[in-house]
Amino acid sequence: MMANLRAGLIGLGMMGRHHARVLRSLPGVDLVAVADAAGDPHGVATGLPLHSDIDGLLGEGLDYCTVATPTAYHEELGLALAAAGVHALIEKPLAKDTQGARKLAEAFESAGLVGAVGHIERYNPALQNLRSRLADGEIGEIYQITTRRQGPFPSRIADVGVVKDLATHDIDLTAWVVGHAYTTVSAHTAYKSGREHEDLVAVTGRLANGTITSHLVNWLSPMKERVTIVTGDRGTFVADTLHADLTFHANGSMPTAWSDLAQFRGVSEGDVVRYAIAKPEPLRTEHEAFRDAVLGKEADIVTMRQGLATVSVAEAVLLSADTNETVKVSF
Repeated sequence: MMANLRAGLIGLGMMGRHHARVLRSLPGVDLVAVADAAGDPHGVATGLPLHSDIDGLLGEGLDYCTVATPTAYHEELGLALAAAGVHALIEKPLAKDTQGARKLAEAFESAGLVGAVGHIERYNPALQNLRSRLADGEIGEIYQITTRRQGPFPSRIADVGVVKDLATHDIDLTAWVVGHAYTTVSAHTAYKSGREHEDLVAVTGRLANGTITSHLVNWLSPMKERVTIVTGDRGTFVADTLHADLTFHANGSMPTAWSDLAQFRGVSEGDVVRYAIAKPEPLRTEHEAFRDAVLGKEADIVTMRQGLATVSVAEAVLLSADTNETVKVSF
């Protein structure tokens, strides 16, 4: 019987504590040590060696490591892991800029290591179900993807604004569900809470296949909203990722009796279907996929190259907002 993989975790904050919980219960994996320069604020290290830095963690003989520190430290920590021959799952965004993200992607590729990014929305059951339905052509040609991600300010975030912290979710999931990269973006941002980073962004974009995208993201709403709407020539899917629900609104085929409306060449309302889907915890699904990738199995991970692409789009969004011009995406 094969020995369990030896896993480490650096970063024991709000997200780190959830990674610790999942890693402790993951079959085929032993969480052997954790690290955080600020100690263990949520008490997740019970029974495990607690280190103050990556060097101490590397001394534990790790197979792989999860990095859940603030974004500013991702590049330095990731490069240390690559140099030590340790596979890594790094929280999103991959790095604070494209330069750092590219360095990480290249370091893990050249070392032959599995490097992944924690874009957890890809593992949301509603979006996984949506993606397979889009791939099967259930709504035909895809016209538009709209996302809204709104809620109150999270005190856990200090080093980035909504574009790199939140909009990166929507950038990644949008390119992923359709299977096409962004080509252009146009954005506006606002600074309303007295911080140096933007707390509201509105983005429109275009994907390589012509799909039009729209993202509304802020930290200024008293209610939480996480929705992805995909419109095509046969109807519209609405994925509520807060509750992992997926609903389909079909284009209707009923003739209309009202003569003014009869002149309208668009669509009419049809049947509405809400799908019953299994709802495993996305973070657990993400960790299972990464574990399988480390073991050399076929696994749906978010590669560092894909993480780099997302950071590139986020930077294009910020550049567009800064220059008030549409920006071509390159990475």
